[in-house]
Amino acid sequence: MWTTPPIRAEQQGDSLTVFTAPSSDFWRVTHYGFIRDNGHFLPQEVQGDFVAEIEVRGAYRDQYDQAGLMLRISETVWLKCGVEYVEGRQHLSAVVTNEYSDWSVLPLDDAPVSFRLRVERRGQTVEVQAALSEDGQGFSAFQMLRLAWLPLPDAVQIGPMCASPDGQGFEVVFSGLRVNALE
Repeated sequence: MWTTPPIRAEQQGDSLTVFTAPSSDFWRVTHYGFIRDNGHFLPQEVQGDFVAEIEVRGAYRDQYDQAGLMLRISETVWLKCGVEYVEGRQHLSAVVTNEYSDWSVLPLDDAPVSFRLRVERRGQTVEVQAALSEDGQGFSAFQMLRLAWLPLPDAVQIGPMCASPDGQGFEVVFSGLRVNALE
C-alpha cells in the first residue's frame, strides 16, 4: 500500500508504471525550511541485512522530478536515492534524513534511458550504488553513489519512490525489484 497514492499506478508482471502527483516530495527542514512527507513510496518490510535492486525509467521534465528507491524507518529517518531532474538535466541523487535532510547529487552528462539502483544495508550502514544504461539494453558496472549511517532498527521498509515537488507530475516505470537477505 502506498504511503501517499500517486495519480495512477498500474502493475503488469514485474513492471510498475506510476504517474506522480504534483507537489509531492520527501524533505525535512534543511536549507528550504519546510517539511514534506507526501511523496509516493510503496514499502515492503525487511528484517536484518539485505540488498535491494530495481530498474527505473522516467520521463523527467520538471525541476526536481525524481524516482528511485527509499529505505524508511519513520517520517524523520529515511534515505531516498535515484535520478532527480535538476536545472534541466538528470542527476544521480541521494538524500539521507535523520531529523534533517542532507542531499548529494552527481550530474549526468547524457540522460540515460534507464538506470539500476542497488541499496545494501549492513547493520547501521547503507550503501547506494547505481548503474546506467544509455540504450535501455546494457548497463554500466555499478558504482558507489553514497555510503551513509542511519540509526536502523532490525526491521525497515524498502521500496520504489517517486515525486514531483515543482512539476505537474510525470510517468516512471519501475521493474525487476528484488530484495534479498544477506548472511
